[in-house]
Amino acid sequence: MKKVITYGTFDLLHYGHIQLLRRAKEYGDYLVVALSTDEFNWNAKQKKCYFSYEQRKMLLESIRYVDLVIPEENWEQKVSDVQEFKIDTFVMGNDWEGKFDFLKDYCDVVYLPRTPEISTTQIKKDLGK
Repeated sequence: MKKVITYGTFDLLHYGHIQLLRRAKEYGDYLVVALSTDEFNWNAKQKKCYFSYEQRKMLLESIRYVDLVIPEENWEQKVSDVQEFKIDTFVMGNDWEGKFDFLKDYCDVVYLPRTPEISTTQIKKDLGK
């Protein structure tokens, strides 16, 4: 069985997120999503989520492409996650291109094109108008 992992906040879940998850799942049989915790989002990224970690986790778990959701609690956990879950392929959006190449020592690394016309940041801006 080929295992894939991706990371993200997945707040205000939208079709761009679904596209990423669908394309990530195409790289294997089992998709693990490491979901940023509320504390990690605030302390490391200075981001406040609209939905709580538990709410975002429930949404992700209801998507057919997602097999397992785990917490992302810090930037450094990626190598240990890849090893613990026996990951074959690490997938991220291409806005992170090159930033996770250090994982190539442990698994394949793939950067997928983002869905250009949608983002959580844009949704928040549009709703603020």
